[in-house]
Amino acid sequence: MLQEKLKDHHIILASASPRRQQFFKDLGLDFEIRLKPVEEIYSKKLKDVEITNYLAELKAAAFEGELSTGDILVTSDTIVWHEGAALEKPQDPAQALEMIKALSGKTHDVITSVCFKTLEKQKTVHAITRVTFSELEEDEIQFYIDNFRPFDKAGAYGIQEWIGLIGVERIAGSYFNVVGLPTHLVYQTLREISE
Repeated sequence: MLQEKLKDHHIILASASPRRQQFFKDLGLDFEIRLKPVEEIYSKKLKDVEITNYLAELKAAAFEGELSTGDILVTSDTIVWHEGAALEKPQDPAQALEMIKALSGKTHDVITSVCFKTLEKQKTVHAITRVTFSELEEDEIQFYIDNFRPFDKAGAYGIQEWIGLIGVERIAGSYFNVVGLPTHLVYQTLREISE
């Protein structure tokens, strides 16, 4: 079992996301939450997975010089990639409305990169999930924003919430990646690191 292999390691999850923290609990992992403020600024030349890889690694770089033997730092970043642009977290209800309207009736990619950093090495993995929305009415979108306030979510929606129940026609790839973490990749990579 992974928990047995990790008994000599200390996992540090650098994420304030309650969804990511819950996934680590659901995976049965012992971990510490350690947060550092990072300015998530990247070159506009970067595209899709280049953005999430860069930001996950940028978050890991903030801990340079602070890791001890046996520590495994885990950082991650998620974006919605739609029509050649990254949709991040909306700043306000109007921006959330515009984002979801743009996704309505179309297919987009949800991309998450996860960076694993130890004293000796660093590895970054990523997952891409294709999500197709049905056509949404503006009053449905407004109801969702008013009641669920999705301002902490890339692309202004949570697939596990009401909007996902009524609007997602199909997905190709990891569902959990869309919620916030490609759990299968996290499990596999931790297993590799601990061997």
